[in-house]
Amino acid sequence: MNELSYNTRPYVDVRYRDSQSVPDTAAFICLQEVLHGQLSDILHEMNGVEPNKHEPSLPAGPLWAHIGVAREDGATKGEYSPIIYPVRLFDLLHFQNLWLSPTPDRPSKGWDAGSERIFTAGVFRSKLTGQRIIASCTHLDNAGSESRKKSVGIILKAIEKLRRDWDAHEPLGYEIDRRADQRPAVFLAGDFNSKPDQEAYLEMEASDLLCDLQNYVKPHRRYGDLITFTGFTPEQDKDDQGRIDFIWLGPKDQVSHRHCSEDNGAIPGQVRKQRWNVEGYAVLPNKFEDGVYSSDHRCVVGDVLMYPG
Repeated sequence: MNELSYNTRPYVDVRYRDSQSVPDTAAFICLQEVLHGQLSDILHEMNGVEPNKHEPSLPAGPLWAHIGVAREDGATKGEYSPIIYPVRLFDLLHFQNLWLSPTPDRPSKGWDAGSERIFTAGVFRSKLTGQRIIASCTHLDNAGSESRKKSVGIILKAIEKLRRDWDAHEPLGYEIDRRADQRPAVFLAGDFNSKPDQEAYLEMEASDLLCDLQNYVKPHRRYGDLITFTGFTPEQDKDDQGRIDFIWLGPKDQVSHRHCSEDNGAIPGQVRKQRWNVEGYAVLPNKFEDGVYSSDHRCVVGDVLMYPG
């Protein structure tokens, strides 16, 4: 992994409450700035299979597969923002990529962006419960403030449409309240190139759809550092350092407040009625004893329980 120039690894660890047989932890791994060769290396290694020069396609199992395309040509040229998922625990029902620009259906730059930027999303069905979940990943532009702000609008509209189009399937073996919102739960992970007091974060936070997972874990329960972007030369990159990588959960009104302080809007006793219960949040190291940085960002990890609808 030291050879990879990946950006960051927001990682969502999903478990299920009330299941009769508890499965292995279901992990979604979201990456940014991944080149095709790097994605190939990662997937071959995770699946324990040797690359085959006569079979150039990326492996789709037996353990892990991915969704996502490269941003420059919609195929393999340029950087991916892929989502890697466990094929034994989830079926892929649908996936899509959108470019964060006025022409989201094709490779393109948006507004004042310095590069093409992409949004990856998939609809998955749990093989254990039948429950559907929308997983999404993005990497907003580092150069353009207008691009970052408008990109958030594209992402929110895309997620809302996916939730309308893919009504949550009735979880297997569970009675559900038909009056409740049965649209799929969703998470979004990525590098926003925006600190919490800047445009992209504030635009996302102001939405009625998603909330910052970190806010649902009290500070003493969090693991690791606050800063997610360090740079490769921290002394020179001090002005740019900060928390710019996030995991967002939705719908906002169905996230458990069990570990959330009253200042963050805690509503005691609402755990069982929620879709998400946040169990943990961590920011992992990106520099080790050999002095080599695995990335200029730190990996962000969210540990959540997912309830049937």
